[in-house]
Amino acid sequence: MDNTQIFLMADRLKALQEEKKTLEESVKALGAEIADLDNQLSDAMAEAELDRFSRGGCTFYLKSRLFASPAAGRKEEMMQALKGHGFGTLVVETVNVNTLASFLKEQREATGEDIPAWLEGIVNTYDKVSVGIRKS
Repeated sequence: MDNTQIFLMADRLKALQEEKKTLEESVKALGAEIADLDNQLSDAMAEAELDRFSRGGCTFYLKSRLFASPAAGRKEEMMQALKGHGFGTLVVETVNVNTLASFLKEQREATGEDIPAWLEGIVNTYDKVSVGIRKS
């Protein structure tokens, strides 16, 4: 493959990344506008004591969803409380994949082995090669 083709691919990659960034910014702005309008409409519907209505072939209705999280600094205490009251099946032990990858990278640099022998066959790894772009 000659340099002309490589340069054309590089230009196209850069253009696509810039287009993606622009679209992501647009999606973020739309998300904020949608959230704001959703709040305004749900408040207006509640004030009008209207739990649903139809318009333009769609039914608009009020819905409620509960979100829960442990109080700041009390995650471990919450998990122990759940276990202590017979709800231990809700508690899931996990390892963040990025943290695991960083650990394995450190181990690779320290020992020269791709994976420590004690993790061989237990953990899958692969290296992904891609092209980075930075402004000169």
